[in-house]
Amino acid sequence: MLTRHHTDNGVRWASNGMFLTPFFSLSAFLGVSRANGIQMIAAHLTDSPAAGSLLAPLDDSQEVWASGVTYLRSREARKEESEAADIYQKVYDADRPELFFKVCGWRVVGHGGAIRVRRDSAWNVPEPEMTIVVNSQREIVGYCVGNDVSSRSIEGENPLYLPQAKIFNGCCALGPAIKLAYPEDIREIAIHLEIMRGEASVFEGNTRTSMINRPLESLIEFLFRETDFPTGVFLMTGTGIVPPESFSLSVGDRVVITIGDLSLGNVVASGH
Repeated sequence: MLTRHHTDNGVRWASNGMFLTPFFSLSAFLGVSRANGIQMIAAHLTDSPAAGSLLAPLDDSQEVWASGVTYLRSREARKEESEAADIYQKVYDADRPELFFKVCGWRVVGHGGAIRVRRDSAWNVPEPEMTIVVNSQREIVGYCVGNDVSSRSIEGENPLYLPQAKIFNGCCALGPAIKLAYPEDIREIAIHLEIMRGEASVFEGNTRTSMINRPLESLIEFLFRETDFPTGVFLMTGTGIVPPESFSLSVGDRVVITIGDLSLGNVVASGH
């Protein structure tokens, strides 16, 4: 388990609750093979317990990408919201997946950080997604919890508005850690979403990673076509939990996403 911490002496990485040396870099870890990366962690491990608030578990320069319409529920939701519904059916069935850039690392918030919704959007939802961590060698080294906060009203108005529906301040949360895992370990994991408004639970949903309709290796293969990621990449694998049209996130809502034994919690903050 890799975690990133804010300390009085700057940002520090930790492994299983113990600080790594200040010289450890996730970009360097993901720039080599999985086997060499594990050796790198061992070489940087200290005997100092980790402390300090959690940060999003990636370096500022790393990229987060996302996959669309990988769950049947997501396909149905997009068809309901869009006047161009047939394109979602076509991409769900096509060999080539929908892949799009989400954010750079510096824009990502971590566990406990504030997410936001667009002020020019009337329909906003969290999208709970297992986010796989892939090294430069195209190997899955683990996963974290992801929240692809989205404006369904803007995307539904016109699919060409996708970047505006997906990329804005507070649009992405990752955390609380990177759980190191092999691909076979993450094909059947429970995903749970709960949204609290005050003391009340206003939405709750469940799915499993086994409901993804594409092999994870296929998503990675298409992502790396013609594009290099020398310091690795974070890839959101799509959402299978979609709140109904009658629901939209409000300022003050608390969103908790649990994938396996990792939980990511964030509060919706006001705009600025």
